[in-house]
Amino acid sequence: MSKLSPTTRPAKTTPERLRRVEGRHNSLVKEMRRAFSRADLTESGSFAIEGLRMVEEAIRSGLRFDAVFFSESAENQAQKLMPQLGAHVETAVLPDKLFAGMVPSDSPQGVAALVRYRQGSMAEILEKLAIGPLVVVAGLQDPGNLGTILRSAEAFSAAGVWLGEGTVSPFNSKVVRGSAGSIFRLPVVRVKLLEVLPQLREKSVRVVATSSHKGVPLPEANLATPIAILVGGEGGGVPRDLLSKADEIVAIPHAPQVESLNAGVAASIVLYEIARKKHND
Repeated sequence: MSKLSPTTRPAKTTPERLRRVEGRHNSLVKEMRRAFSRADLTESGSFAIEGLRMVEEAIRSGLRFDAVFFSESAENQAQKLMPQLGAHVETAVLPDKLFAGMVPSDSPQGVAALVRYRQGSMAEILEKLAIGPLVVVAGLQDPGNLGTILRSAEAFSAAGVWLGEGTVSPFNSKVVRGSAGSIFRLPVVRVKLLEVLPQLREKSVRVVATSSHKGVPLPEANLATPIAILVGGEGGGVPRDLLSKADEIVAIPHAPQVESLNAGVAASIVLYEIARKKHND
């Protein structure tokens, strides 16, 4: 991980580890900007997060920090956060304008960080399928919807999430914010769905696909674990080549004048129903 450049000077505030960075060409500032713009992991396996609540959630989740940035107007937040960070974490304060140009938010809260992603694995998720469902996401492009799915998956004790081709990156800033910290704790793996779905059948895991209108009404569906919930993208839903791999298709009953529920809401309702039935059994 790149260190702060020699041209940086100590901030005239406490704590003493906080340094002042004035230039946009500072190596860490550039890395942070790239991490946000690419919405993916850096070479060191870190991703960018923004906002006081997200940084606090990352601390609470035990993630390792590479760097934490504060804007001048939010410098007081350093007093609260820095004692909770590791001794070797790079910390810096930036002019408000420089900070605003580094982060994607229209209304920056003045705190952002590079944190190491706790990489999950397919094996880890498969081992947990006796406890909770697997969520399989196919071609979902709206970051708010994916963030909602990740949050609901953790809330209803899912084993993990598989993200198929064409799905928005889980490190997109809107996904991270929408997950409310679940991305820090929930195993999430990007996969090629046609290659990995057969592994579920080999392990006797039922694949249940969601549909807007056609299918078994959700209250009547067999939702016993081990189970995988297949969720499609906006508009087109689950692609046909994947739908043919499902053991069952379920539909959530709703008013006919409503064309469909969005993917985040639909997945959340199915996850709740699985948890409810398991609790009542």
